[in-house]
Amino acid sequence: MGEPSFLSTKQGRKIAYHRSEGQGPWVVFLGGLKSDMQGTKAVFLEEWAKQQGRAFLRFDYSGHGESSGDFTDGCIGDWAEDTAQAVATLTQGPILPVGSSMGGWQALLLARSMPERVAGLVTIAAAPDFTEDGYWAGFSDEQKQALEEVGHVELPSDYMEPYIITKRMIEDGRNQLVLRSPLELPFPVRFLQGTADTAVSVATAVRLLEHASGPDMQLRLVKDADHRFSDGPCLGLMLEAVEEVLAAGD
Repeated sequence: MGEPSFLSTKQGRKIAYHRSEGQGPWVVFLGGLKSDMQGTKAVFLEEWAKQQGRAFLRFDYSGHGESSGDFTDGCIGDWAEDTAQAVATLTQGPILPVGSSMGGWQALLLARSMPERVAGLVTIAAAPDFTEDGYWAGFSDEQKQALEEVGHVELPSDYMEPYIITKRMIEDGRNQLVLRSPLELPFPVRFLQGTADTAVSVATAVRLLEHASGPDMQLRLVKDADHRFSDGPCLGLMLEAVEEVLAAGD
């Protein structure tokens, strides 16, 4: 896929990215926690964008993929800063964020911080507020004590080595919550969610749909699709949602 370029942020982080010029709005892929821009969905969308002559951006948050930093030093707010600076520096005009899992939360934060730039929104297994409603709410008293005394806890992962969840990630997450106050999404929105997802529940997707407000918002449940949402049919549904949102804005 070629070597990435790098963006230096105001915080001194180096963000690896791939961008391709084309017709707007810019499609911006936002990956999940501990994911990277080499994932199936990101690369699939980039190939489609190039074929269609669409402007496209994918990048790695700090502590992810080829960007600088360690994962355990980061938090939701840091990655929101990375996202905002990547969008501000590397794209122009309207954007269409496509957020997967934690990237769905990032897409909602982006929409809240720069609504004038957002032409539409697509999420796949969006995980807003998961540090509070997933991790913290599920921690035992022993884990909460470890977080306080050791500064982190280790959680098992279906995909790789355990997730190390730091006290900073939990505390910062409380400053980034999007489901506790009005969430205006005044553009076409498509939420995609698999019913066999063990990381993000259908209930979370429904809660997001019910909480957010906007003139053109749909939740699409896909029976038996898992959290990866990256087999052929799921990629087709993701692309269909992106094209639908782009068409609605034309």
